[in-house]
Amino acid sequence: MEKMEKDLYEAAKAVVNPRKLTEYAEAGGVGAAILAESGRIYTGVCIDTACSMGFCAEHAAAAAMITAGESKILAVAAAGSDGAVMPPCGRCREFLTCLHPDNRKAKVLLPGGESCTLGDLLPFDWKNSEEGSA
Repeated sequence: MEKMEKDLYEAAKAVVNPRKLTEYAEAGGVGAAILAESGRIYTGVCIDTACSMGFCAEHAAAAAMITAGESKILAVAAAGSDGAVMPPCGRCREFLTCLHPDNRKAKVLLPGGESCTLGDLLPFDWKNSEEGSA
């Protein structure tokens, strides 16, 4: 794992703090960190609700990045409450690639210290008809 990836993973792991908010909501079981084009790292945690209206840690980190005026992602990492690296779910893959056209090139930390791009995780992206056509 490269230093940048390790730093990103450590930032994601640092915000993990599983807790029950109410009878119907829990938060902090997953932490995510996004490295933006500026070099800033934005973090966020998941919020899980009984009615499925919560969101993933990557969404929270991306919201912080957008709030700060950025949208281009260079790398992303997420960690679960057990410290395991977690690649983004399909919804997050789609969401992150919608925020900037170059985000398909963003590096994603995978289990085992491996990495790939968001585009590799989303090979038949509907936003790129050339890739999706036969």
